[in-house]
Amino acid sequence: MAFELFVNGTLMRGLALHGNLDGAEFLGEFRTAPIYRIYSIGDRHPGMFEVESGGFSVVGELYRMSDEIWCRVEEGEPPNLYCGPVKLDDGRIVNGILYPRELAEDQHQDISHFGDWRAYVSSKDKEIR
Repeated sequence: MAFELFVNGTLMRGLALHGNLDGAEFLGEFRTAPIYRIYSIGDRHPGMFEVESGGFSVVGELYRMSDEIWCRVEEGEPPNLYCGPVKLDDGRIVNGILYPRELAEDQHQDISHFGDWRAYVSSKDKEIR
């Protein structure tokens, strides 16, 4: 059975966990509806969750994969990330990788204004130079 998944962090092309998607079909780059907050979880991966107000649109990629690939992806995810519904800016609701709000707020850095994990990581690289 085909499984579609929106990813917005280290599973994206060129990033650390992208190899876990080997064999998945890349469907394109997409954005979420502007109803999410995104946090940097220890500068290792993003954590995204839905909010009722004050949300942003988040950049990501959509993939179609087999159940076997999904199992590999799920097993390789960092702690506390989970699969849940994500609303795209085109109105579709797809599966996505989410993070518990209560574990993000007041414990990790809010990077929502970047709207993009890659943009955040790039900003960190520029700070180092």
